[in-house]
Amino acid sequence: MASSKTLRTCPNGHQYYKSSDCPVCPECEKQNKPGGFFSALSAPARRALEAAGITTLQQLATYSEKEILKLHGMGKASLPRLKEALKHEGFSFKLS
Repeated sequence: MASSKTLRTCPNGHQYYKSSDCPVCPECEKQNKPGGFFSALSAPARRALEAAGITTLQQLATYSEKEILKLHGMGKASLPRLKEALKHEGFSFKLS
């Protein structure tokens, strides 16, 4: 059964179509793209880290890969980017 997309309008007036119940406006998300290691991640992966309170590489290094993958919105495609960012700053994921 296919989901039909519905037209929505965000508080900033952007109109967009979505088939899920995700309330995030794609246009607002583009405008809010951060810098640093977060900029290399997809929006769902970035929001997953932010929701878990992970805002720095130092904080990220206290987690194992397995723990990060359990976060809702985090996918396997984000791990190489995170590993590279950690390595660049002299960190790594915690061993399981």
